[in-house]
Amino acid sequence: MSVLTPDLLASIGRKGPPRTEVVTRRDIRKYAIASGQRQRRFLDGDEAPPLYHVALFWDVVEREELTPDGVSIDGLLPKFPLTRAMAGGLEIQYHDPIRPGDVLTGTRTLTDIYEKQGRSGPLIFYEVVLEIVRDDGEPVVTEKTTRILR
Repeated sequence: MSVLTPDLLASIGRKGPPRTEVVTRRDIRKYAIASGQRQRRFLDGDEAPPLYHVALFWDVVEREELTPDGVSIDGLLPKFPLTRAMAGGLEIQYHDPIRPGDVLTGTRTLTDIYEKQGRSGPLIFYEVVLEIVRDDGEPVVTEKTTRILR
């Protein structure tokens, strides 16, 4: 018997609100230093290093509003019957470098929900795609995150 209901599956295709951020040289430099970059283009803030975009659109919330694993509650996702989350994968396509002064908009879409049977019971997989574009509409990054619930 499936743990996925028609209501859960109807959430596929749901989009979160677009979020816009301005990239600054200072923020690129801070991220480059914090992540141990060695290339001058990153350390000087001329170009954002890989993974700079990951937290760019995250909510800034009080500690009490975080889940036990330290992330904010994701309003894009439906209430799943399984709650123990694990990483399932991350695919990132870089279309163009992120540079200081870029005005970036990120939009997240719940693109898939499916179930598999594990050794100890059902597993729910869901995929969220984050598309980041510049203010002129040019794509910068496409990221697909897969999470597993048990």
